[in-house]
Amino acid sequence: MSKTPAAAPLLRVRDLRRSYGDLHVLDGLDLDLASGEALALIGPNGAGKSTALRCIAGADEPTGGTVELDGAPLDERLPATRRDLAVVMDDLDFFPDLSVVEHLFLLARAHRVDDPESVVHAVLADVGLTDQAAQLPGTLSSGQRRRLALASAFVRPRRLLILDEPEQRLDAAGLAWLAERLNAEKADGLGILLVSHDAELVDAVADWILDLGEL
Repeated sequence: MSKTPAAAPLLRVRDLRRSYGDLHVLDGLDLDLASGEALALIGPNGAGKSTALRCIAGADEPTGGTVELDGAPLDERLPATRRDLAVVMDDLDFFPDLSVVEHLFLLARAHRVDDPESVVHAVLADVGLTDQAAQLPGTLSSGQRRRLALASAFVRPRRLLILDEPEQRLDAAGLAWLAERLNAEKADGLGILLVSHDAELVDAVADWILDLGEL
């Protein structure tokens, strides 16, 4: 009796390389990530974790290798990629003259979210920014800005979350909320690729761990 072929991973990375002149930051990274699972990239500073995320997400051009989302080359310029991929990096910028709620409404409407008002207010409540909805980003604390960055991903459609140190500037209560939220994302069938230095968050969320310092 023939065996049913295994489903293709949501994210497949093969032989990913990134060099800057003679400096080889990534040298042959392979990984697979299935829907409903989380993979954490760990390792010391300089191991290439953030570079890997940027190359996978299309924010940086790899020197070589392939990145596939749902079996097709991941190209952040394509509508399908923009629909399915949500990214939170440390360098996320906000429009200085738009309030917190205006940012989220803009994203929800740009992604044609059904009933954007309900979705935005639900996300605001979940990330703990309801009281700050009318504030400008520049008036938020660093932890609140991190929550706004995460809300920017949660307010839009997504199948794959790419997160670079999402725990940055969150307090203990914020870390507990983040772990719970990411596990809920997995339960909804999303794939999560994250870089984190917080061992407790990795233990709570990651199904797989890849230490780039050992490659």
